[in-house]
Amino acid sequence: MKSKSKLEKIMESGHFAVTGELGPPASADAEIIKKKAKYLKGCVDAVNVTDGQTAVARMASWAACLLGKAEGLEPTVQMTCRDRNRIALQMDILGVAALGINNILCLTGDHQSFGNHPMAKGVYDLDSIQLIKMVKDMRDEKKFQCGDEIAVEPRLFIGAAANPFADPFEYRVSRLAKKAAAGADFIQTQIIYNVEKFAKWMEAVREKGLHEKVKILAGVAPIKSVGAARYMQTRIPGMDVPDAVVERLRGVPKEEVSREGIKLCVDIINQVREIKGVAGIHLMAIEWEEIVPEIVERVGLLPRPQVS
Repeated sequence: MKSKSKLEKIMESGHFAVTGELGPPASADAEIIKKKAKYLKGCVDAVNVTDGQTAVARMASWAACLLGKAEGLEPTVQMTCRDRNRIALQMDILGVAALGINNILCLTGDHQSFGNHPMAKGVYDLDSIQLIKMVKDMRDEKKFQCGDEIAVEPRLFIGAAANPFADPFEYRVSRLAKKAAAGADFIQTQIIYNVEKFAKWMEAVREKGLHEKVKILAGVAPIKSVGAARYMQTRIPGMDVPDAVVERLRGVPKEEVSREGIKLCVDIINQVREIKGVAGIHLMAIEWEEIVPEIVERVGLLPRPQVS
């Protein structure tokens, strides 16, 4: 059996985990990955490498994972169902495991209508819950979905996403339960700005004992501008940005808004750390990776623990 991923060891040891996010470029420029990796290295336990986020054609997640790994990062490959059928997904699962990528995040994927190729045909042969189950069966049962046996199984730490804020709210926990039952080892949530609503969701999670079945990482992100806050509030489905957040950013001089956005992120991290059942944070600073070291340091989560 291959060794466990660093992220898995961190969580098993009871440390408060910190994961980051890295968006590959819409080009073949490896230097962009290397530059972003320098900011993230040593500050996070693993780094999600997005898979065509917002349905825009970008460098493949697995390739950017390899570039990041060479720079000292522990990558988490993201894999969406939008562009691949179950044959292609299983091929990629075997491939990333063989390349030494030990974490995977299973996603349905942003619909192609949101991206720069709206005419593209979506595949959606499986959804994220079915993908989770397929990866788990490949890993634990050493079987392809068709039932054929696998000689050397892919040893992957399986992640999934959860949105505590999407409607209908009462179904959010039952959907999490389905992902846990399918085989998810850890969960990364939608970005949290409404801490009160997230705490209510976590209360329901604890009532069902799900925090003991799957490790939950609270999604957090700094905001650069009032415009960005308003865009997330009004244009992104499933986001919950309270008016108080927008007003907080409006209440400072324009040149200080980004600093206030960082302070807001620090405040939210400190609040969610106090919520029982939260095993870590997933810090999303896409195209603002240089701020990650400051945020992680300000919340007292540096240096990161070393595990063997």
